[in-house]
Amino acid sequence: MRILARSTLTRFVESLTGKKDQGAVQSALDAWFHEVAKAQWTNAADVKESYASASILDAERVVFNIKGNDYRLIVAVDYQRKIVFIKWLGTHAVYDKIDARKVQYGN
Repeated sequence: MRILARSTLTRFVESLTGKKDQGAVQSALDAWFHEVAKAQWTNAADVKESYASASILDAERVVFNIKGNDYRLIVAVDYQRKIVFIKWLGTHAVYDKIDARKVQYGN
C-alpha cells in the first residue's frame, strides 16, 4: 500500500517533543507504517486480518489503535488504487470528541 503522507506522522511525533511517550509513539507509528506499506489489502476484511483491533467505520475509513490504544490513527483506504490516506492522528481522549467518519487532517 502507498501511504499519504508520512510527513503527517513525523510532524505528530515532533509535536510530542518533551513528552515521555514520544519514543514509544514514534516506534509504534514506524512499525505501523512499514507493516501497512507491505500490505496488499483488497478490502476491509484484509485489514481486520492484519489488525484485529482496527475499527472499520465504513467502506473506506479505518481506525487503528496506536501505542496500546493511547492514540488513534484514522485513515481512508482506496483498495483499488492501493492507497492509504492519513486523515487524523491524536490521543484517544480527543478521538472520543470528533466525528471519525468526517474528520480531515488539520481539523
